[in-house]
Amino acid sequence: MTTDPQSDPITVLLADDHPLVAEGVRAFLDTYDHIRVVATAATGQEALDKFDAHQPAIVLMDINMPGMNGLAATEIMIEHNPQARVLILSMHDSPVYIATAKRHGARGYLLKDVPTEEIVTAIEAVHRGELYFGLAPEPDLAGKAEPLTSREQTVLLELATGKSNKEVARVLDISVRTVETHRKNIKQKLGIASTAGLTRYALEHGVLQS
Repeated sequence: MTTDPQSDPITVLLADDHPLVAEGVRAFLDTYDHIRVVATAATGQEALDKFDAHQPAIVLMDINMPGMNGLAATEIMIEHNPQARVLILSMHDSPVYIATAKRHGARGYLLKDVPTEEIVTAIEAVHRGELYFGLAPEPDLAGKAEPLTSREQTVLLELATGKSNKEVARVLDISVRTVETHRKNIKQKLGIASTAGLTRYALEHGVLQS
């Protein structure tokens, strides 16, 4: 498959911890002359490192990865590189996930089971500076409650996986006191008193993979 030979290929970083998924997507994208996968990553932190090393035009980012998840990596990546264009490629079709991805700065959201040609369409659209979201996001994460900030959503996702305040602080590169403050605010906004309650909320609202 070819495109304008005078144009530079769209460089892509593919971040996914499932080898079969990553290899399959890469093999498909390699059939397009105008797209070039320059690196792959299996964790959020590795995605940040590979982005700094290769400066790809587009990042295809999974959400659930070991250590730092894809949403946290997206937020940090865009904080450090405002021009970064992240396209989430996920198995989760919950509108809450899409809304959360948008708040973290993602430029698009695709399900992993879409036709492979749609991935190319999304990459091209985001590369042109457009947004590409297949489903309408919910207005906010907590329904009628006061909405969580993007950082609070990231902290919630980490806490809901059972991490301690200290572990969350290390993953997100923030102080333990900051995590404690976010945790307090999250509980107040959601009206939840326990960590078990936060986990249950995250599962019920599609924020955490069951």
